Amino acid sequence: MVKIKSLENIKKSFDYVFQEMGKVIVGQDEALKQIVTAILADSNALLESNPGLGKPLSIKTLAAILDLKFSRIQNTPDLMPSDIIGTYVIEESGGKKVFKFQKGPVFANIVLADEINRATPKTQSALLEAMQEKQVTVGNLTFELDRPFFVLATQNPIEQEGTYPLPEAQSDRFLLKIKLDYPSFDEEMEIVNRYTTLAKDQELKAIISKNSLLNLQSLTRQVPIANDLKEYAVKLVTSTRNKKDLIAYGASPRASIGLILAAKARALIEGRKYVSKSDIEKMAYPILRHRIILSFEAERKNMDEDDVIKELIK
Repeated sequence: MVKIKSLENIKKSFDYVFQEMGKVIVGQDEALKQIVTAILADSNALLESNPGLGKPLSIKTLAAILDLKFSRIQNTPDLMPSDIIGTYVIEESGGKKVFKFQKGPVFANIVLADEINRATPKTQSALLEAMQEKQVTVGNLTFELDRPFFVLATQNPIEQEGTYPLPEAQSDRFLLKIKLDYPSFDEEMEIVNRYTTLAKDQELKAIISKNSLLNLQSLTRQVPIANDLKEYAVKLVTSTRNKKDLIAYGASPRASIGLILAAKARALIEGRKYVSKSDIEKMAYPILRHRIILSFEAERKNMDEDDVIKELIK
């Protein structure tokens, strides 16, 4: 069971994390909380927004604050799987030529797969094993990835030319699909003031160490949840399979597991020793929005995934 004293310290640590993030990122509080939620649940997240809203900057800043090894993969149509995983190169050693495996950018703690929908399906699938099994297979050898390991991918919803939409099976591997909204007028004024002066780059402090993060991941699973709330979460997910008038294809049991884990992580971030109903309802949107396919009727009514999830919660 989680101790109250340690919970207070955990909440302070996360408050410091978001405070440090605020030195670089203006606003986006809910999106940042959801990224940290995915990390605590030891899972991957997909960030979607229009261009220029600081998706890569948010992830790079978070990696610095969590003191994790960061790498960036810029996805393009000509990117090959070996550009992500790594490849064998010939090296001379003691007069002999030997094959040596040169690790690719996937060998990091936080991997930013920028504009993932620009890569071909073959290259997108190269990330699947890393995301699911936390390992990489090259030829007949398997390489374990350093823990903690997360893929935080970004995509731009408005450009469809030259993109390869993520197949449902692959998007299901992402625990959350996080949407970043445009900043408010005051936030945008702050962004303009901050980035149009000669201010030097902010020095960021590492708040949580790698080992502490691994302990927090283990603690996340221990956060208690009442049976009636567990049933509520599962009913919410199974209702996506029954509401045929709005949803053509519903979410799998992976969504039920994800919803409860994400709700536990959110409770921990907010310093609570239990999961509340609001945790489940808030996390239902990023958990379900990429796991349901809307019916023609829902599209005819101009409803998007979030509108349908709102109906299910009602």
